[in-house]
Amino acid sequence: MQVLIIKTSSMGDVLHTLPALTDAASALPGISFDWVVEDTFTEIPTWHPAVRKVISVAIRRWRKHWFGSSTRQERGEFRRLLQREHYDVIIDAQGLIKSAILVTYVAHDEKHGLDYKSAREPFASWFYQRRHAVSKQQHAIERIRQLFAASLGYQLPTEPGDYAIAGNFSPPRGAEPPYLIFLHATTKSSKHWPESHWQALIKLADEAGYRIKVPCCGTAQEQQRAAKRLTEGSSQAEVLPPLSLAQIAQQLVGATAVVSVDTGLSHLAAALNRPNLTLYGPTDPKLIGGYGRYQLALCAQDSHMVSLTPQCVWQAFQPMLFIT
Repeated sequence: MQVLIIKTSSMGDVLHTLPALTDAASALPGISFDWVVEDTFTEIPTWHPAVRKVISVAIRRWRKHWFGSSTRQERGEFRRLLQREHYDVIIDAQGLIKSAILVTYVAHDEKHGLDYKSAREPFASWFYQRRHAVSKQQHAIERIRQLFAASLGYQLPTEPGDYAIAGNFSPPRGAEPPYLIFLHATTKSSKHWPESHWQALIKLADEAGYRIKVPCCGTAQEQQRAAKRLTEGSSQAEVLPPLSLAQIAQQLVGATAVVSVDTGLSHLAAALNRPNLTLYGPTDPKLIGGYGRYQLALCAQDSHMVSLTPQCVWQAFQPMLFIT
Protein backbone atom coordinates (compact mmCIF):
# COMPACT_ATOMS: atom_id res chain seq x y z
CA MET A 1 0.00 0.00 0.00
CA GLN A 2 1.26 3.46 -0.94
CA VAL A 3 0.08 6.40 1.18
CA LEU A 4 0.59 10.14 0.82
CA ILE A 5 0.80 12.21 4.02
CA ILE A 6 0.14 15.92 4.10
CA LYS A 7 1.79 17.33 7.22
CA THR A 8 3.79 20.40 6.36
CA SER A 9 4.77 22.12 9.59
CA SER A 10 5.72 22.99 12.31
CA MET A 11 8.69 20.97 13.61
CA GLY A 12 6.71 19.70 16.58
CA ASP A 13 3.71 18.79 14.40
CA VAL A 14 5.94 16.88 11.98
CA LEU A 15 7.59 14.95 14.81
CA HIS A 16 4.17 14.22 16.32
CA THR A 17 3.22 12.33 13.14
CA LEU A 18 6.03 9.77 13.35
CA PRO A 19 4.43 7.36 15.88
CA ALA A 20 1.40 6.95 13.58
CA LEU A 21 3.72 5.73 10.82
CA THR A 22 5.22 3.20 13.22
CA ASP A 23 1.73 1.92 14.09
CA ALA A 24 0.79 1.59 10.42
CA ALA A 25 4.03 -0.15 9.44
CA SER A 26 3.50 -2.72 12.19
CA ALA A 27 -0.17 -3.33 11.33
CA LEU A 28 0.24 -3.32 7.55
CA PRO A 29 3.54 -4.92 6.44
CA GLY A 30 4.78 -3.50 3.16
CA ILE A 31 3.10 -0.11 3.56
CA SER A 32 5.18 2.92 2.59
CA PHE A 33 4.64 6.65 2.77
CA ASP A 34 5.41 9.70 0.69
CA TRP A 35 5.30 12.86 2.78
CA VAL A 36 4.56 16.46 1.79
CA VAL A 37 6.39 18.76 4.21
CA GLU A 38 7.75 22.31 4.35
CA ASP A 39 11.25 22.55 2.90
CA THR A 40 12.57 23.62 6.34
CA PHE A 41 11.72 20.21 7.81
CA THR A 42 12.51 17.77 4.98
CA GLU A 43 15.18 16.02 7.09
CA ILE A 44 12.72 14.73 9.67
CA PRO A 45 10.54 12.33 7.59
CA THR A 46 13.67 10.71 6.10
CA TRP A 47 14.57 9.40 9.54
CA HIS A 48 11.56 7.05 9.67
CA PRO A 49 12.02 3.65 7.97
CA ALA A 50 8.50 3.61 6.49
CA VAL A 51 9.00 6.81 4.45
CA ARG A 52 9.81 6.23 0.78
CA LYS A 53 9.98 9.80 -0.50
CA VAL A 54 9.81 13.33 0.88
CA ILE A 55 8.11 15.99 -1.26
CA SER A 56 8.97 19.52 -0.17
CA VAL A 57 6.71 22.55 -0.39
CA ALA A 58 7.33 26.19 0.51
CA ILE A 59 3.88 27.40 1.53
CA ARG A 60 5.30 29.93 3.99
CA ARG A 61 7.36 31.49 1.23
CA TRP A 62 4.67 31.07 -1.45
CA ARG A 63 2.08 32.96 0.60
CA LYS A 64 4.18 36.13 0.39
CA HIS A 65 3.96 36.14 -3.42
CA TRP A 66 1.18 33.65 -4.18
CA PHE A 67 0.44 34.98 -7.67
CA GLY A 68 4.03 35.85 -8.60
CA SER A 69 5.39 34.13 -11.70
CA SER A 70 8.07 32.12 -9.90
CA THR A 71 5.61 30.99 -7.21
CA ARG A 72 3.05 29.93 -9.81
CA GLN A 73 5.75 27.97 -11.60
CA GLU A 74 6.81 26.20 -8.40
CA ARG A 75 3.22 25.38 -7.51
CA GLY A 76 2.65 23.98 -11.01
CA GLU A 77 5.74 21.77 -10.74
CA PHE A 78 4.57 20.58 -7.33
CA ARG A 79 1.12 19.70 -8.71
CA ARG A 80 2.62 17.80 -11.66
CA LEU A 81 4.92 15.90 -9.31
CA LEU A 82 1.98 14.72 -7.19
CA GLN A 83 -0.19 13.81 -10.14
CA ARG A 84 2.46 11.54 -11.61
CA GLU A 85 1.95 9.21 -8.63
CA HIS A 86 -0.93 6.95 -7.70
CA TYR A 87 -1.70 6.60 -4.00
CA ASP A 88 -4.04 4.13 -2.37
CA VAL A 89 -4.82 6.63 0.39
CA ILE A 90 -4.09 10.30 1.04
CA ILE A 91 -4.16 11.53 4.65
CA ASP A 92 -4.24 15.19 5.59
CA ALA A 93 -2.79 14.97 9.09
CA GLN A 94 -2.73 18.77 9.50
CA GLY A 95 -6.43 19.66 9.47
CA LEU A 96 -5.86 23.16 8.12
CA ILE A 97 -7.22 24.85 5.01
CA LYS A 98 -3.70 25.24 3.60
CA SER A 99 -3.07 21.48 3.90
CA ALA A 100 -6.54 20.58 2.62
CA ILE A 101 -5.91 22.65 -0.52
CA LEU A 102 -2.76 20.59 -1.15
CA VAL A 103 -4.92 17.46 -1.01
CA THR A 104 -6.81 18.72 -4.07
CA TYR A 105 -3.57 18.70 -6.07
CA VAL A 106 -3.86 14.90 -6.20
CA ALA A 107 -6.62 14.20 -8.66
CA HIS A 108 -8.18 10.78 -8.19
CA ASP A 109 -7.05 9.06 -5.01
CA GLU A 110 -9.01 8.49 -1.80
CA LYS A 111 -8.64 11.50 0.49
CA HIS A 112 -8.95 11.20 4.28
CA GLY A 113 -8.95 13.82 7.03
CA LEU A 114 -10.59 15.00 10.22
CA ASP A 115 -14.28 15.77 10.25
CA TYR A 116 -15.82 19.20 10.81
CA LYS A 117 -15.81 18.98 14.61
CA SER A 118 -12.30 17.48 14.83
CA ALA A 119 -10.22 19.62 12.46
CA ARG A 120 -8.34 22.67 13.75
CA GLU A 121 -9.93 24.62 10.90
CA PRO A 122 -13.37 23.02 10.35
CA PHE A 123 -13.73 24.19 6.75
CA ALA A 124 -10.77 21.95 5.83
CA SER A 125 -13.02 18.89 6.19
CA TRP A 126 -14.95 19.86 3.04
CA PHE A 127 -11.98 18.83 0.92
CA TYR A 128 -11.96 15.14 1.99
CA GLN A 129 -13.89 12.14 0.68
CA ARG A 130 -13.59 10.30 4.01
CA ARG A 131 -13.93 12.25 7.27
CA HIS A 132 -13.06 10.87 10.69
CA ALA A 133 -14.13 11.96 14.17
CA VAL A 134 -11.16 12.28 16.54
CA SER A 135 -11.53 13.82 19.99
CA LYS A 136 -9.61 17.02 20.62
CA GLN A 137 -9.30 16.20 24.32
CA GLN A 138 -6.16 14.10 23.95
CA HIS A 139 -2.54 14.61 23.05
CA ALA A 140 -1.82 15.58 19.44
CA ILE A 141 0.16 12.37 18.90
CA GLU A 142 -2.79 10.23 19.98
CA ARG A 143 -5.08 12.22 17.67
CA ILE A 144 -2.85 11.53 14.69
CA ARG A 145 -2.46 7.85 15.60
CA GLN A 146 -6.25 7.54 15.77
CA LEU A 147 -6.68 9.32 12.42
CA PHE A 148 -4.20 6.97 10.71
CA ALA A 149 -5.83 3.87 12.19
CA ALA A 150 -9.27 5.01 10.98
CA SER A 151 -7.98 6.01 7.55
CA LEU A 152 -6.00 2.82 6.93
CA GLY A 153 -8.35 0.34 8.61
CA TYR A 154 -6.37 -1.16 11.46
CA GLN A 155 -6.95 -1.31 15.21
CA LEU A 156 -5.23 1.43 17.19
CA PRO A 157 -2.46 -0.09 19.37
CA THR A 158 -2.88 0.24 23.10
CA GLU A 159 0.82 0.75 23.86
CA PRO A 160 2.39 4.24 23.77
CA GLY A 161 3.51 5.59 20.42
CA ASP A 162 7.03 4.97 19.13
CA TYR A 163 8.78 7.63 17.02
CA ALA A 164 11.21 4.97 15.68
CA ILE A 165 14.00 7.44 14.89
CA ALA A 166 16.42 7.29 17.84
CA GLY A 167 18.39 4.46 16.27
CA ASN A 168 19.49 6.76 13.44
CA PHE A 169 21.73 8.79 15.73
CA SER A 170 24.76 8.17 17.88
CA PRO A 171 26.36 10.50 20.44
CA PRO A 172 29.22 12.78 19.37
CA ARG A 173 32.45 10.92 18.72
CA GLY A 174 35.16 10.75 21.31
CA ALA A 175 35.17 10.23 25.05
CA GLU A 176 33.28 13.38 26.01
CA PRO A 177 32.52 14.00 29.68
CA PRO A 178 28.81 14.11 30.56
CA TYR A 179 26.98 17.23 29.44
CA LEU A 180 23.57 18.87 29.62
CA ILE A 181 21.77 20.69 26.81
CA PHE A 182 19.73 23.82 27.46
CA LEU A 183 17.24 24.65 24.67
CA HIS A 184 16.49 28.33 25.27
CA ALA A 185 15.31 29.51 21.85
CA THR A 186 11.72 29.69 20.67
CA THR A 187 9.91 31.75 18.06
CA LYS A 188 7.22 33.23 20.34
CA SER A 189 8.24 35.79 22.94
CA SER A 190 5.53 34.53 25.30
CA LYS A 191 7.31 31.18 25.51
CA HIS A 192 10.72 32.57 26.48
CA TRP A 193 12.11 31.97 29.94
CA PRO A 194 13.85 35.13 31.26
CA GLU A 195 17.51 35.43 30.32
CA SER A 196 18.48 36.12 33.92
CA HIS A 197 16.87 32.81 34.90
CA TRP A 198 18.86 30.92 32.25
CA GLN A 199 22.05 32.57 33.49
CA ALA A 200 21.31 31.51 37.05
CA LEU A 201 20.45 27.95 35.97
CA ILE A 202 23.70 27.68 34.02
CA LYS A 203 25.55 28.85 37.13
CA LEU A 204 23.83 26.18 39.26
CA ALA A 205 24.75 23.46 36.75
CA ASP A 206 28.29 24.84 36.50
CA GLU A 207 28.72 24.76 40.28
CA ALA A 208 27.45 21.16 40.32
CA GLY A 209 30.22 20.19 37.90
CA TYR A 210 28.20 19.74 34.71
CA ARG A 211 29.20 20.86 31.25
CA ILE A 212 26.44 22.68 29.38
CA LYS A 213 25.84 22.90 25.64
CA VAL A 214 23.65 25.69 24.30
CA PRO A 215 22.50 25.39 20.66
CA CYS A 216 22.14 28.64 18.73
CA CYS A 217 19.77 27.94 15.89
CA GLY A 218 18.58 30.64 13.57
CA THR A 219 19.56 34.28 13.43
CA ALA A 220 22.86 35.95 14.21
CA GLN A 221 21.08 37.92 16.93
CA GLU A 222 20.05 34.66 18.60
CA GLN A 223 23.61 33.35 18.40
CA GLN A 224 24.90 36.47 20.10
CA ARG A 225 22.20 36.18 22.73
CA ALA A 226 23.30 32.64 23.56
CA ALA A 227 27.02 33.38 23.42
CA LYS A 228 27.32 36.73 25.13
CA ARG A 229 24.49 36.80 27.60
CA LEU A 230 23.24 33.37 28.68
CA THR A 231 26.67 31.79 29.05
CA GLU A 232 28.57 34.84 30.25
CA GLY A 233 30.78 34.05 33.23
CA SER A 234 30.49 30.26 32.91
CA SER A 235 33.62 28.20 32.32
CA GLN A 236 31.58 25.05 31.58
CA ALA A 237 29.03 26.39 29.08
CA GLU A 238 29.70 25.86 25.37
CA VAL A 239 27.75 27.63 22.64
CA LEU A 240 27.31 25.25 19.72
CA PRO A 241 27.75 26.57 16.18
CA PRO A 242 24.78 26.55 13.78
CA LEU A 243 23.93 22.90 13.07
CA SER A 244 21.57 20.92 10.87
CA LEU A 245 18.67 19.11 12.52
CA ALA A 246 20.53 15.82 12.19
CA GLN A 247 23.61 17.31 13.86
CA ILE A 248 21.50 18.70 16.69
CA ALA A 249 19.89 15.27 17.08
CA GLN A 250 23.36 13.73 17.47
CA GLN A 251 24.15 16.23 20.21
CA LEU A 252 20.84 15.52 21.95
CA VAL A 253 21.26 11.73 22.02
CA GLY A 254 24.57 12.18 23.82
CA ALA A 255 23.20 14.49 26.50
CA THR A 256 22.67 13.34 30.06
CA ALA A 257 19.50 15.43 30.18
CA VAL A 258 17.86 18.49 28.65
CA VAL A 259 16.10 21.63 29.90
CA SER A 260 13.96 23.31 27.28
CA VAL A 261 11.24 25.81 26.62
CA ASP A 262 8.25 25.02 24.42
CA THR A 263 10.05 24.71 21.08
CA GLY A 264 10.41 22.27 18.21
CA LEU A 265 13.76 21.02 19.48
CA SER A 266 12.13 20.06 22.75
CA HIS A 267 9.91 17.65 20.79
CA LEU A 268 13.02 16.34 19.05
CA ALA A 269 14.55 15.58 22.45
CA ALA A 270 11.36 13.68 23.34
CA ALA A 271 11.48 11.74 20.06
CA LEU A 272 15.05 10.71 20.90
CA ASN A 273 14.04 9.51 24.40
CA ARG A 274 16.25 12.01 26.20
CA PRO A 275 15.29 13.06 29.75
CA ASN A 276 13.78 16.48 29.20
CA LEU A 277 12.31 19.07 31.55
CA THR A 278 10.19 21.51 29.53
CA LEU A 279 9.19 24.92 30.88
CA TYR A 280 5.73 26.12 29.87
CA GLY A 281 4.00 29.47 30.09
CA PRO A 282 0.73 29.89 28.15
CA THR A 283 0.72 26.46 26.47
CA ASP A 284 -1.15 23.47 27.87
CA PRO A 285 1.33 20.56 27.85
CA LYS A 286 -1.45 18.00 28.20
CA LEU A 287 -2.40 18.47 24.55
CA ILE A 288 0.87 19.27 22.77
CA GLY A 289 3.60 18.81 25.37
CA GLY A 290 6.56 16.44 25.36
CA TYR A 291 5.42 12.89 24.61
CA GLY A 292 7.45 9.83 25.44
CA ARG A 293 9.76 8.45 28.07
CA TYR A 294 11.43 10.74 30.61
CA GLN A 295 9.39 13.85 29.74
CA LEU A 296 8.48 16.26 32.53
CA ALA A 297 6.57 19.56 32.27
CA LEU A 298 6.89 22.50 34.65
CA CYS A 299 4.19 25.15 34.23
CA ALA A 300 4.49 28.81 35.21
CA GLN A 301 1.84 30.63 37.18
CA ASP A 302 2.31 33.82 35.15
CA SER A 303 2.42 34.77 31.48
CA HIS A 304 6.08 35.84 31.57
CA MET A 305 7.28 32.64 33.28
CA VAL A 306 9.08 34.63 36.00
CA SER A 307 7.48 32.42 38.65
CA LEU A 308 9.56 29.47 37.43
CA THR A 309 12.67 30.32 39.39
CA PRO A 310 16.07 28.78 38.54
CA GLN A 311 16.12 27.11 41.94
CA CYS A 312 12.78 25.35 41.47
CA VAL A 313 13.76 24.31 37.94
CA TRP A 314 17.09 22.91 39.13
CA GLN A 315 15.35 21.02 41.93
CA ALA A 316 12.76 19.51 39.55
CA PHE A 317 15.57 18.62 37.15
CA GLN A 318 17.60 16.60 39.67
CA PRO A 319 15.92 13.17 39.13
CA MET A 320 16.57 13.42 35.39
CA LEU A 321 20.31 13.64 35.94
CA PHE A 322 20.40 10.03 37.09
CA ILE A 323 18.30 8.35 34.38
CA THR A 324 20.37 5.87 32.41
